[in-house]
Amino acid sequence: MTPENPEETQPLLGPPGGSAPLSRRVFLAAFAASLGPLSFGFALGYSSPAIPSLRRAPPPALRLDDAAASWFGAIVTLGAAAGGVLGGWLVDRAGRKLSLLLCSAPFVGGFVVITAAQNVWMLLGGRLLTGLACGIASLVAPVYISEIAYPAVRGLLGSCVQLMVVTGILLAYLAGWVLEWRWLAILGCVPASFMLLLMCYMPETPRFLLTQHKHQEAMAAMQFLWGSEQSWEEPPVGAEHQQGFQLAQLRHPGVYKPFIIGILLMAFQQLSGINAVMFYAETIFEEAKFKDSSVASIIVGIIQVLFTAMAALIMDRAGRRLLLTLSGVVMVFSTSAFGAYFKLTQGGPSNSSHVALLTPISMEPPSASVGLAWLAVGSMCLFIAGFAVGWGPIPWLLMSEIFPLHVKGMATGVCVLTNWFMAFLVTKEFSSVMEVLRPYGAFWLASAFCIFSVLFTLSCVPETKGKTLEQITAHFEGR
Repeated sequence: MTPENPEETQPLLGPPGGSAPLSRRVFLAAFAASLGPLSFGFALGYSSPAIPSLRRAPPPALRLDDAAASWFGAIVTLGAAAGGVLGGWLVDRAGRKLSLLLCSAPFVGGFVVITAAQNVWMLLGGRLLTGLACGIASLVAPVYISEIAYPAVRGLLGSCVQLMVVTGILLAYLAGWVLEWRWLAILGCVPASFMLLLMCYMPETPRFLLTQHKHQEAMAAMQFLWGSEQSWEEPPVGAEHQQGFQLAQLRHPGVYKPFIIGILLMAFQQLSGINAVMFYAETIFEEAKFKDSSVASIIVGIIQVLFTAMAALIMDRAGRRLLLTLSGVVMVFSTSAFGAYFKLTQGGPSNSSHVALLTPISMEPPSASVGLAWLAVGSMCLFIAGFAVGWGPIPWLLMSEIFPLHVKGMATGVCVLTNWFMAFLVTKEFSSVMEVLRPYGAFWLASAFCIFSVLFTLSCVPETKGKTLEQITAHFEGR
């Protein structure tokens, strides 16, 4: 089959010539860009320690009731959905670098508004602003990193996006242990400020510069990132006019195939229940009747960081499909086991009551309730580990890899919008689902979605390991 957009399958940038690049500044540029995901991870995790603090505050101090607390946790995802749309527009018009620089403003501004909040509306407004920045950063950072990386390290660097997200969540959990919510918001300004400073010294991506026919700037960027000016081909005359999206392009397999795959990847990621778990980690462990639920949340965060780091290290060897499949299978078993825990303990007056999370099992009286309590801990930790090695980092990585340049802004924008809208639905309605289906039913529903995600991976998701972005586009075009 002849591709409808042949320029998309011609390499804009050649591979690094069979030898390692002379410069490692590509890693510095990836780190600078990933400070955006660190910021939005902190914004996601902020609600977990902040909500209990705001609920406990005595009058006349600012405090949240149940309804306001629900919105405080979920409204960030609405802002992020809007940020995904805005980011899709910015990334093609302002460029990848400038888009990252611009998203630092709502990050800092949102946390400043939260710090200065005198009423609930200021709290929600600050959360909405940080959500807007989350949406932009979650779109632009993967695109920037995928376009500056060469194939041998694109999986490693692309996975660092999710690694920084979970690190930000863990940082919020740890800091929330010792800081009250206003000081915690001040701390949230730091990563975005550092990103603003570092990105000022980083180049725009060579691929974007070449599509704009800025050849000298592209060569300078390649020299900075790789230590040499790699071979490249000038885009055909008129290619710049093909930037942007038109509905007629959805007829082309090189557009609609990755478009459908990207949307479903994001939907399945959220339907696994991960954001509900992370937003309400302490609440879930309280429901499981653990005494020190804040410690439980921190342990969950540490596990997620460790396994996401492991996934980043093996991503370019194991491949995307294998890790997605393994991740989905692990989540099926863990969510089923967690549902079984709630099914076995429902209605008991003292099931697992006051079990200290860090107390060794041998110190507890031998009883079925203690064993069931550790079933809950093990199931949750297994779920987090399984998610971290596959369905956490890989949908974001694939989103940045599979779309051709001329529709990348719009397509990634729709994917991010899907992800954050689904995140809003899951986090906002999680409590309602728990009430209607009971806790065990909610987790068994998540298990069913995980089964569908495994089947989807095996039947539809292509392997992108070791391929250039142009080779991935050619695959969807049928070449």
